[in-house]
Amino acid sequence: MAFRLQDQKQRLGNRLAALMDHRSAVWLLFLASMLETLIVPIPIETILIPWMVLRPGRRWQLALVALSGNLLAATIGYGLGVWAMDQFGDQLISLFGGQQAFNEFDQRFSDNGFLAVLSIGVIPIPFQIAMLVAGSTGYAFVLFMLAAMLARGGRYFGLALLVHFFGDRALRLWKRHERTMLVLLVIAVAGYLIYKGVTMMGGGSA
Repeated sequence: MAFRLQDQKQRLGNRLAALMDHRSAVWLLFLASMLETLIVPIPIETILIPWMVLRPGRRWQLALVALSGNLLAATIGYGLGVWAMDQFGDQLISLFGGQQAFNEFDQRFSDNGFLAVLSIGVIPIPFQIAMLVAGSTGYAFVLFMLAAMLARGGRYFGLALLVHFFGDRALRLWKRHERTMLVLLVIAVAGYLIYKGVTMMGGGSA
């Protein structure tokens, strides 16, 4: 069953990747990123990496489009956590990952909400659960979005770096070492963004 689902996700990703030359390709990527974040299990890497390999001059733009779709979806998910959990909490939790995943992430979130959201993708908890927990607990929206931007930005811009260094071998490397690559890329990009932010703040206060 799990193999069949993975195979279906792979075929869906391959079909979307074949639409790279469509005139609305950027909007398709934006929509795919939104849907992947909210509910549909689209393997976004199988879209992004081939597009980045074949359109190297646009890889950073493609990463930004994917991140924008993700953050818009994160805003919607946070809103569901704020306004819909009281009425539809059981249904949303069941739809987005199950009660056990919700309880596990809720415990992590109570310890350190920012790091919990930042670690999504590294820990086996759906991002949809993080959105619901953050919204339902009244966690600061700005901090939630900042953590989501760092986590997902590390993923998408990290893929661009992977393609930059490894070219068309990037997809094979990703498939073979997905979890390890994700951890390293998120840490590298998030660390760089934090470093740049601290540097800018330090320069502004000098």
